[in-house]
Amino acid sequence: ILVIGSLGYVGSVLTPYLERCGYETIGYDTGFFKDCVLGEVPTTKAVILDARDFKEELLDGVYAVVHLAGISNDPFGNIDAKKIYEPTRVYARQIAELCKKRGVKFIFSSSCSIYGRGEGVLDEESPVAPQTPYSLNKLQVEEDLRALADQSFSPIALRFATAFGYSPRMRFDIVVNMFVGMALTSGKIVLNSDGIAWRPNVHILDMCSAIKYALESGYAEPHALVLNVGDESNNHRIIDMAHMVSEAVPGTQVEFLANRPDLDPTGLIKDKKVSGADTRTYQVSFEKIKHAFPGFVCEWSLERGIADM
Repeated sequence: ILVIGSLGYVGSVLTPYLERCGYETIGYDTGFFKDCVLGEVPTTKAVILDARDFKEELLDGVYAVVHLAGISNDPFGNIDAKKIYEPTRVYARQIAELCKKRGVKFIFSSSCSIYGRGEGVLDEESPVAPQTPYSLNKLQVEEDLRALADQSFSPIALRFATAFGYSPRMRFDIVVNMFVGMALTSGKIVLNSDGIAWRPNVHILDMCSAIKYALESGYAEPHALVLNVGDESNNHRIIDMAHMVSEAVPGTQVEFLANRPDLDPTGLIKDKKVSGADTRTYQVSFEKIKHAFPGFVCEWSLERGIADM
């Protein structure tokens, strides 16, 4: 199994997970975060390679590609978002085309954030409304995979809920991880919005499990398979997530940046995409994956993941 983006937050957990499951893995990564290790250093080796330089011969002996590589957040100041995200769309399509040519299974790491803003509980057939360049980029790659799919190529796009949980290459810019980090280091969780927006959440090990199910599925239809990955029980409002963390770390206070701007003198907490209410709010249905991958279940609740971190 070739994992592109193997030294990131998810890849650093996925590659050893697959090896424990009996797979032989190869990792490719730009190496931007290779030295950003928290805790035990992962033993899985990776080839330092920019995804834009991917060549067909790298697929020799490869059964499947898990494509994690991409740009993972939006705060780019005055830089044109297209300059940031267009290359990731181009190389995702080019690698998928090579996989199609070589008969290699292709699994893409997409995101539930493409729903953006929606009423009720959203499934894979619901309208999408990406609110950020990151989310739009995920949707564009999905569209490219749909265009490539045919009788010989059946790509799978996994729309992951918002990730949480420990990784040796940790991300603290995703909501639950951020709250745990704030609680442990400062005793305060500072919300940059009113906190009433909804988010679906999925633990990093449940993400790995879904990828394993995708690898082992016999899916061979002439169109892309798109699946939400998560569990309805992990749909929560941001304010409720903050209180879950504050209860897990005694003495933690929950504050609102709108009331206490002095808590963020350097502007690290303020989210330029949010002014008051967060326009990104969505609850997600995860029924389809239960039918597509019989036996798949999410084993990690938010409470368990928070306690583990």
